[in-house]
Amino acid sequence: MAENVVIYVLNGPNLNLLGLREPEIYGHDTLDDIADRLEDRARPLGIDIDMRQSNHEGHLIDWLHEANAKGAKAVLLNPGGFTHTSVALLDAVKAIKVPVIEVHLSNPHAREDFRHKSYVGMGARGTIAGFGASSYLLALDAALGL
Repeated sequence: MAENVVIYVLNGPNLNLLGLREPEIYGHDTLDDIADRLEDRARPLGIDIDMRQSNHEGHLIDWLHEANAKGAKAVLLNPGGFTHTSVALLDAVKAIKVPVIEVHLSNPHAREDFRHKSYVGMGARGTIAGFGASSYLLALDAALGL
Protein backbone atom coordinates (compact mmCIF):
# COMPACT_ATOMS: atom_id res chain seq x y z
CA MET A 1 0.00 0.00 0.00
CA ALA A 2 1.06 3.61 -0.52
CA GLU A 3 2.74 5.68 2.18
CA ASN A 4 0.65 7.85 4.47
CA VAL A 5 -2.50 5.81 4.02
CA VAL A 6 -4.71 6.58 7.01
CA ILE A 7 -7.81 4.90 8.36
CA TYR A 8 -9.72 6.91 10.93
CA VAL A 9 -11.35 4.98 13.78
CA LEU A 10 -13.95 7.19 15.44
CA ASN A 11 -15.73 6.24 18.63
CA GLY A 12 -18.77 7.92 20.13
CA PRO A 13 -20.20 8.42 23.59
CA ASN A 14 -19.29 6.24 26.54
CA LEU A 15 -16.78 4.19 24.56
CA ASN A 16 -14.06 5.79 26.70
CA LEU A 17 -15.44 3.51 29.45
CA LEU A 18 -14.84 0.25 27.57
CA GLY A 19 -13.52 -2.43 29.85
CA LEU A 20 -15.46 -0.97 32.78
CA ARG A 21 -18.94 -0.31 31.43
CA GLU A 22 -21.22 -3.34 31.20
CA PRO A 23 -18.45 -5.83 30.39
CA GLU A 24 -21.06 -8.57 29.97
CA ILE A 25 -22.24 -6.67 26.86
CA TYR A 26 -19.16 -4.80 25.67
CA GLY A 27 -16.33 -7.02 26.92
CA HIS A 28 -13.23 -6.30 28.97
CA ASP A 29 -11.11 -4.73 26.22
CA THR A 30 -10.40 -1.02 26.44
CA LEU A 31 -10.18 1.35 23.47
CA ASP A 32 -6.41 1.29 23.94
CA ASP A 33 -6.44 -2.52 23.64
CA ILE A 34 -8.45 -2.26 20.43
CA ALA A 35 -6.18 0.49 19.07
CA ASP A 36 -3.11 -1.68 19.71
CA ARG A 37 -4.64 -4.61 17.78
CA LEU A 38 -5.64 -2.38 14.87
CA GLU A 39 -2.19 -0.83 14.70
CA ASP A 40 -0.52 -4.27 14.86
CA ARG A 41 -2.56 -5.38 11.85
CA ALA A 42 -2.25 -2.12 9.87
CA ARG A 43 1.40 -1.18 10.47
CA PRO A 44 2.96 -3.98 8.37
CA LEU A 45 0.73 -2.87 5.49
CA GLY A 46 1.96 0.73 5.71
CA ILE A 47 -1.35 2.00 7.06
CA ASP A 48 -1.70 4.46 9.93
CA ILE A 49 -4.60 4.19 12.34
CA ASP A 50 -5.97 7.48 13.67
CA MET A 51 -8.08 6.40 16.68
CA ARG A 52 -10.26 8.99 18.44
CA GLN A 53 -13.15 9.07 20.89
CA SER A 54 -15.58 11.78 21.91
CA ASN A 55 -18.77 12.02 23.89
CA HIS A 56 -19.74 15.00 21.70
CA GLU A 57 -21.61 14.60 18.42
CA GLY A 58 -20.04 17.69 16.85
CA HIS A 59 -16.52 16.31 17.33
CA LEU A 60 -17.47 13.15 15.44
CA ILE A 61 -18.93 15.23 12.62
CA ASP A 62 -15.83 17.43 12.45
CA TRP A 63 -13.60 14.33 12.34
CA LEU A 64 -15.65 12.81 9.51
CA HIS A 65 -15.17 16.04 7.55
CA GLU A 66 -11.45 15.99 8.39
CA ALA A 67 -11.07 12.39 7.22
CA ASN A 68 -12.60 13.41 3.92
CA ALA A 69 -10.47 16.55 3.56
CA LYS A 70 -7.27 14.62 4.33
CA GLY A 71 -8.09 11.79 1.91
CA ALA A 72 -8.39 8.96 4.42
CA LYS A 73 -8.82 5.50 2.91
CA ALA A 74 -11.80 4.79 5.17
CA VAL A 75 -13.47 5.59 8.47
CA LEU A 76 -14.45 2.93 10.97
CA LEU A 77 -17.21 4.55 13.03
CA ASN A 78 -18.66 3.24 16.26
CA PRO A 79 -21.25 5.95 16.95
CA GLY A 80 -22.34 4.42 20.26
CA GLY A 81 -25.72 5.74 21.35
CA PHE A 82 -25.73 8.27 18.48
CA THR A 83 -26.36 5.30 16.18
CA HIS A 84 -30.06 5.43 16.97
CA THR A 85 -30.57 9.17 17.31
CA SER A 86 -28.28 11.21 15.09
CA VAL A 87 -29.56 12.42 11.76
CA ALA A 88 -26.63 14.87 11.89
CA LEU A 89 -24.13 11.99 11.83
CA LEU A 90 -26.07 10.36 8.99
CA ASP A 91 -25.86 13.62 7.02
CA ALA A 92 -22.10 13.85 7.68
CA VAL A 93 -21.53 10.26 6.54
CA LYS A 94 -23.53 10.92 3.37
CA ALA A 95 -21.73 14.23 2.73
CA ILE A 96 -18.24 12.73 2.48
CA LYS A 97 -16.64 10.59 -0.20
CA VAL A 98 -14.58 8.47 2.20
CA PRO A 99 -16.27 5.10 2.80
CA VAL A 100 -17.60 4.71 6.34
CA ILE A 101 -17.96 1.32 7.97
CA GLU A 102 -20.24 1.27 11.00
CA VAL A 103 -18.87 -0.83 13.87
CA HIS A 104 -20.56 -2.19 16.99
CA LEU A 105 -19.19 -4.42 19.71
CA SER A 106 -22.61 -5.90 20.49
CA ASN A 107 -25.35 -6.89 18.09
CA PRO A 108 -27.92 -4.06 18.29
CA HIS A 109 -30.58 -6.30 16.71
CA ALA A 110 -30.32 -8.72 19.63
CA ARG A 111 -30.94 -5.93 22.13
CA GLU A 112 -33.72 -3.48 22.99
CA ASP A 113 -36.09 -2.47 20.19
CA PHE A 114 -34.90 1.14 20.11
CA ARG A 115 -31.41 -0.11 19.15
CA HIS A 116 -32.67 -1.83 16.01
CA LYS A 117 -32.69 1.35 13.91
CA SER A 118 -29.38 2.83 12.83
CA TYR A 119 -29.40 6.25 11.25
CA VAL A 120 -25.64 6.00 10.67
CA GLY A 121 -26.08 2.63 8.97
CA MET A 122 -28.37 4.25 6.39
CA GLY A 123 -25.35 6.10 5.03
CA ALA A 124 -22.53 3.68 5.82
CA ARG A 125 -20.91 1.41 3.25
CA GLY A 126 -21.60 -1.50 5.59
CA THR A 127 -22.00 -2.53 9.22
CA ILE A 128 -20.09 -5.02 11.31
CA ALA A 129 -21.59 -5.84 14.69
CA GLY A 130 -21.74 -8.43 17.41
CA PHE A 131 -18.17 -9.74 17.47
CA GLY A 132 -16.88 -7.76 20.45
CA ALA A 133 -13.49 -6.13 19.96
CA SER A 134 -12.99 -8.31 16.88
CA SER A 135 -15.68 -6.22 15.14
CA TYR A 136 -13.03 -3.51 14.71
CA LEU A 137 -10.55 -5.94 13.12
CA LEU A 138 -13.24 -7.27 10.79
CA ALA A 139 -14.12 -3.70 9.84
CA LEU A 140 -10.43 -2.97 9.18
CA ASP A 141 -10.26 -6.01 6.89
CA ALA A 142 -13.35 -4.76 5.07
CA ALA A 143 -11.81 -1.29 4.70
CA LEU A 144 -8.60 -2.76 3.32
CA GLY A 145 -10.63 -4.57 0.69
CA LEU A 146 -12.22 -1.37 -0.62
